[in-house]
Amino acid sequence: MDAFLHFVTQDWYFAVPMLGMSLAAVTLVVWRLLLNFNARTNMNVFLPAFQDKLQKEGVEGALKYCQSQPGMIPRRLFNAGLETSKQGVAAMRRAMANVIELDIVPELNFLLPTILAIAKIATMVGLLGTVVSMIGTFNQLSKGGDMAMQSRSIGLALFATALGLVTAIPLVFTHVLFKAWIAGFEIKMKSAAHKLILLVEALKPAAPPVPAPAKAKADSAVTVKK
Repeated sequence: MDAFLHFVTQDWYFAVPMLGMSLAAVTLVVWRLLLNFNARTNMNVFLPAFQDKLQKEGVEGALKYCQSQPGMIPRRLFNAGLETSKQGVAAMRRAMANVIELDIVPELNFLLPTILAIAKIATMVGLLGTVVSMIGTFNQLSKGGDMAMQSRSIGLALFATALGLVTAIPLVFTHVLFKAWIAGFEIKMKSAAHKLILLVEALKPAAPPVPAPAKAKADSAVTVKK
């Protein structure tokens, strides 16, 4: 602990940015977790209630119900599908695919590039701190400095790399978990979109049967005069 405090006080120009990046990384991860939590929807609870609204109040009632719900699937995905339901199934499918690709997925990736960038930068800054400290240590050794004191300085120099790795490793792991969660959520959205199309198709009244053409009577046929 004393060695770490010595590193922070003596090599503060490396320690302070590293600690600042660690604090920023924790803040971004917590922020992204809260956004993911707000994006979720319990489909086992939502779908039965939505289906009941759709059957009793039609598309307009179901649309209002979705707009009042939290979560991206009802508020963004189902909303886009229901708004284009009058134009047919193909229009619904296109609208929901566009919302997933251009709206929801980019929003789910918000903050992830920054988290990954901090992980990479923290490693490089830690390595830079170690290299700079080692250069100073070997420079002192070349001038006949005390070997025991300089070996302690070498140990302190490695704190920069250690701090960079302590910051980077959890961030890379967290980034991979977030990416896996987004991939799973995207599959869940596509499944929900398919279910919405089936529900809307089931709601539409069946087309009236086309009457069969009247059978022409042989005796009422037009007589061709010879």
